[in-house]
Amino acid sequence: KGKVLAEQVCAACHGADGNSVAAANPSLAGQHADYIVKQLTEFKSGARKNPIMMGMAAPLSPEDMKNVGAYFAEQKIKPREAADKKLLPEGQKIFKGGVASTKIPACMACHGPSGAGNPGPAYPLVAGQFQDYSARRLQEYRTGTTMEKDPALFHIMAQVSNTLTDEEIQALATFL
Repeated sequence: KGKVLAEQVCAACHGADGNSVAAANPSLAGQHADYIVKQLTEFKSGARKNPIMMGMAAPLSPEDMKNVGAYFAEQKIKPREAADKKLLPEGQKIFKGGVASTKIPACMACHGPSGAGNPGPAYPLVAGQFQDYSARRLQEYRTGTTMEKDPALFHIMAQVSNTLTDEEIQALATFL
């Protein structure tokens, strides 16, 4: 059921197998089912604002959301090439060890050593996204313009993003 919905409703933006072909849209392959259900629920309720996603989520039932989440969770994310390989060491350093001088924690503390996240709705898979998408999301947390308004998650990510420099955001996004 999730595959049919994904092909009919999600594929144009996120790819039939959850591997987006457009840098503006996140890949959903391998994403935790609970995270996908939470995001779809928030789009449907209007708690998370995005006109396109609100319209896509509106007709979905809770069962539909669970099926789509389960389908995408089972898909394999396709690795991407780094746009600027010279940024990889700095991005890896931030992801695995944080930035001690500005008290930024290691990203892997919440998102796991490989960026696969942790089960549940709070710590999503972040590995394998387009560099531009990851950088944009970090900048949205910094400016408070993110569609994600979960108070606990927003607080943590805003604190981290506020401390990262533009260069560190680009390096981290490249590594992801």
